[in-house]
Amino acid sequence: MLARTAPDQPEQMVRASTHPTALLYVMPQAKVLLADRGHDAVLLRNTLIERGITACIPSRKSRKVPIGHDAVLFKERLKAENMFGLLKDCRRIAMCFDRRADIFLSACVLAATVFFWI
Repeated sequence: MLARTAPDQPEQMVRASTHPTALLYVMPQAKVLLADRGHDAVLLRNTLIERGITACIPSRKSRKVPIGHDAVLFKERLKAENMFGLLKDCRRIAMCFDRRADIFLSACVLAATVFFWI
């Protein structure tokens, strides 16, 4: 599937499955995007500004002029990463044995309940 990177650049087509800016146009509106250094790209930051989303992305070490980020808010990203790490410990979820999406989602919810409630 191909998608435009931005509405004003129709000649630049990228694969939606590999480029983060192409996915921003189909996602619901958000206030903040939390991402790691690997997503520090000018194109992504410009797309976020265009959509009115605040970027909380630390600058890459190779960037000549570092761009600041909210360190306290960035630490919230760790909670989400830890949750997905724990969910991947469950073999059924990591291997995606379920054929239907609703059954897979219910397995994820059940595993998250067990991991975080107990």
